[in-house]
Amino acid sequence: MVPPTSDEYKSILNKFDQAMRGHYNQIVHIQRVQNERWYMQYLAHSRDFQNRLHADTEQRLYHGCPELAAHSISESCFNRSYAGINGIALGAGVYFSSEATYSHGYTRPNANGERCMFIARVLVGKTTGGNSSMKTPPPGFDSTSSGSAFVIYHDAQAYAEHLITYK
Repeated sequence: MVPPTSDEYKSILNKFDQAMRGHYNQIVHIQRVQNERWYMQYLAHSRDFQNRLHADTEQRLYHGCPELAAHSISESCFNRSYAGINGIALGAGVYFSSEATYSHGYTRPNANGERCMFIARVLVGKTTGGNSSMKTPPPGFDSTSSGSAFVIYHDAQAYAEHLITYK
């Protein structure tokens, strides 16, 4: 857990508070996700993007999900195998948003009314519009998007950095 008195906690809380604009009542806790294997894979993917695109395309995006999915993501990172559970309007990948309120719509309260949302580092790369028939982005592209929503198709293209549990 990230200590509530730390600068890290205060920074995340401030950004989350601004992004959620009154859509929550309290932060229960903030957890720093630490998975060395997945982080190393993410870094390798990041270097590939840097070399290929000559630009930093990393964004910090939100991913809301039910509590059970949050535990799985914390242990095993994001997994495209679950694509389609909440729809595939932009393609059959893992969805993220730059708007926390959008991702909030994909959270589900547990028995205590607690919801889970990740802040993830996401390599969006070169993006294009998506559609429901896409299983991968078209050649020359790394993700699909429609404004604030982004879909990635490679599991190492995102790293769950923090899990926010809130009411």
